[in-house]
Amino acid sequence: MPKTKDYYEVLGVPRGATQKEIASAFRKLARKHHPDLNAGDKQAEARFKELSEAHEVLSDSKKRKLYDEFGENWASAAAAGVQPGAGGFRPDVGPRAQYRTVSPEEMEDLFGEGGGFGDIFGSIFGNSRGRVRQQPIDVELPITVSLAELFTGTSRTVELPGGRRVEVKVPPGVKEGTVLRVPGLRATVQVAPDPIFTREGKDLRVTVPVPLRVALNGGEVAAPTIKGGQVKFKVAPETQNGTKIRLRGLGLPDPKGGPVGDMYAEVRVQLPVPMDEATRKWSAEQPS
Repeated sequence: MPKTKDYYEVLGVPRGATQKEIASAFRKLARKHHPDLNAGDKQAEARFKELSEAHEVLSDSKKRKLYDEFGENWASAAAAGVQPGAGGFRPDVGPRAQYRTVSPEEMEDLFGEGGGFGDIFGSIFGNSRGRVRQQPIDVELPITVSLAELFTGTSRTVELPGGRRVEVKVPPGVKEGTVLRVPGLRATVQVAPDPIFTREGKDLRVTVPVPLRVALNGGEVAAPTIKGGQVKFKVAPETQNGTKIRLRGLGLPDPKGGPVGDMYAEVRVQLPVPMDEATRKWSAEQPS
């Protein structure tokens, strides 16, 4: 059986790392291994998924405490309702139950008079042979995906308490917080922070560096796309810093089947450093 990877080792931070240190390490590594910057590299894609999973747990204070206490069994502990520091949890049996003797008066308070027991036991036992009817209880767990995965859709395999595995299919373009249901599981979609794109509904925003000469005189620049690769587009003369240029159809799919979102390229004018003599002379001639 392969060794379970330590989330702290995945992000390269010590166990006592602050939330700021964890976020900084994730951003640095996510940018390096992002699928958009490593097109066709399956190892980079797998590494990015590891980073997203580790960040999802360690950036949440409650999940992190459970992980520190129960290790790889943290999700089972969370599904069983165990609170951090409570102890007494075993993945094979769940939280330990406590028992005490109940008086007849307490039983009357609980079930009322006249046949309360019959109604209760009738709802528990299926027939006179005493076979128990168990009502299925859905486990609630989050699943984290990247923006790149939301473009095409993806899936996650989740191990439920007791060892059963279920596959959760994530449709393209779903919103963060969407609850996906499969037998025995309610999975809430979380979207990992992306080092390149910012999501705004089904639209995306990306910052594009534009040389000063291009911003002044107009020209062509390129921007990354969520599906991989780059798209070239024209910048008009005298374009101001911060201008948003709409690139139609380069956003995320609509989960309801509507039109695809757009991508907005935000211009970030770059000054020539160091400046050449011609630019320096031109700058000196401009009115203050």
